[in-house]
Amino acid sequence: MRSFVASAKRADTRWHVIDANGKVLGRVATVTVRLLQGKHKATYTPFIDTGDHVVIVNVATVKLTGRKEEQKIYRHHSGYAGGLREERASVVRKRQPVRLLEHAVRGMLPKSKLGDAMYRKLKVYAGQDHPHEAQQPTPYEVA
Repeated sequence: MRSFVASAKRADTRWHVIDANGKVLGRVATVTVRLLQGKHKATYTPFIDTGDHVVIVNVATVKLTGRKEEQKIYRHHSGYAGGLREERASVVRKRQPVRLLEHAVRGMLPKSKLGDAMYRKLKVYAGQDHPHEAQQPTPYEVA
C-alpha cells in the first residue's frame, strides 16, 4: 500500500476570515497558525504548504490578558551598535495595532522558506473592512 503525500499544485486553498473583536490575542494567533499550516486538513504534509489563506479583521480591539498591556515588550534591533528599540504593547497598539497579531503569528510559524510562504498568506486589518471579498472568505469562529 502506498503512502499519501500531498502536492502543492493539487492542494485546494480556501479563504477564511476571523473577527478578532474582543478575542484573546494568543487564541486568535494559534487558530490562525493552524489554518496557515493546513493542520486542520486530512491532507496535511509537514514539508509541503497545504494551508489556507487567512484574513483577520478588527485587530485593534483584540484583548491582552493580565497586565500584558503594560508589561509586554516588543523589541526590534536595527543591526547597528546600540540599535535596540523597545516598545510596550500599549504603545504598539496605538501606533500599529496590526503588528501585535503579525508578531504573534510569525513567532509560531516555522523559521524557513516554508514558514515565509505560510506567512505571506496572512492578511491582517485593524478595522472591519478588507479588500478580499472577491475570494469569498468563509467566517471562522475562535472560541
